[in-house]
Amino acid sequence: MKGLLPFCRGLYRLSNRQAIRKAWTVGSRCGFCGTQSGKTQPNFGLLFDIDGVLVRGRMPIPAAKMAFEKLVDSQGQFVVPVVFVTNAGNCLRQTKADQLSHILGVPITLDQVILSHSPLRMFKKFHDMCVLVSGQGPVLEIAKNVGFKNVVSIDMLRESFPLLDMVDHNRRPKLPSNPLGNLPKVDAVVLFGEPIRWETNLQLIIDVLLTSGNLGNVHQTQKRPHLPLLACNMDLMWMAEAHSPRFGHGTFLVCLENIYKKITGQDLKYDALMGKPSELTYHFAEYLIRSQAMQRQWKLPITSLYAIGDNLMTDIYGANLYNRYLDERVSRKNPKAVAKMAATTGSTTAVPQEDEMDNMWESELAQPSATSCKSVLVCTGVYNPNAEVPSDANHCIKETVFHGHRDFRFDPALVEPGHIVKDVAEAVDLIFEQEKFVPK
Repeated sequence: MKGLLPFCRGLYRLSNRQAIRKAWTVGSRCGFCGTQSGKTQPNFGLLFDIDGVLVRGRMPIPAAKMAFEKLVDSQGQFVVPVVFVTNAGNCLRQTKADQLSHILGVPITLDQVILSHSPLRMFKKFHDMCVLVSGQGPVLEIAKNVGFKNVVSIDMLRESFPLLDMVDHNRRPKLPSNPLGNLPKVDAVVLFGEPIRWETNLQLIIDVLLTSGNLGNVHQTQKRPHLPLLACNMDLMWMAEAHSPRFGHGTFLVCLENIYKKITGQDLKYDALMGKPSELTYHFAEYLIRSQAMQRQWKLPITSLYAIGDNLMTDIYGANLYNRYLDERVSRKNPKAVAKMAATTGSTTAVPQEDEMDNMWESELAQPSATSCKSVLVCTGVYNPNAEVPSDANHCIKETVFHGHRDFRFDPALVEPGHIVKDVAEAVDLIFEQEKFVPK
């Protein structure tokens, strides 16, 4: 991120980096042993990214175990509600929970895990449609697990229409063949994550979109709506064992969007984008945090969330975007805040109204109890704290390369982390200090 990372780093080194480090140092010296005035029941929850925060590829980050030793009691129960929010989507929630339990040495349940495709269970109007799914791993099982009843994979499509996948000469049919045509018409397309054979998936998805799901037909490129399209995981890049970030599903989406526009002259339209930084994903996470607190019979309502991540464009942008949503909810319920906003802007139209928002998730999950979502950036993943800070941050922001998805506008305020810390262990210590929380 040629311009943005140094810009944000410059801001925070100049403004609050020293203050954060000082707060952490004070907390470290006392070991968070606390005083009699410290809280023993939480009114906050923690949202952890996984790649670049807890692991790098298959390798655990050393600070991860240290962090989670502070988050469980002697019985192995969490002392605060915890949810893992990852844009990975190539497995089932239980599989990811088992992996985390092994890595962290603490029991993790599937109800503590959100994968990029988890919110799809709320899109019930698509569940009875015949959907084409793209990704890798057990995609058919994943699709059925989130509620889809009639599912077609790219491999099934390729097998029924062997003449459509022609890029790899070695995979072309050896003998002339006719389409088998034994698949139902595709009604919608669901993109779970980056596939293995990009050229095959790109070709067949474009074929489905341009034939309205009837692959026996020729492409229709004139201006008209295409089939419903839902995409999970917008990460352009992610951090594995390599020194530099690797391509993510967001890169695949860039390819798909540009191919579609080059062929048709029209923008590809999504019916839904989920996974971080989508507000929908954070709302689902808040619901799971709230559910954990109720199960543990903690009496204090969960009013604050802390999102810990390594990527400015997904973790930080998403947490800040959800925090803005929570602020707007409060403003809509507070006449004084509405009046103040109207006075500032000169118009009440600048104040978001209930009927302007998609309330599907609120009706499905109930309204959030949280009133804030604070972002914490760690330096163990995509974010690189060692890059040179430019002397002129104002000039730098004008040259920023935005790595977020096409449909999310660049807003400098949304990529400014609330805190920057070395690793996840320091993040937990900082949050406990901020909340004056003393585990029993």
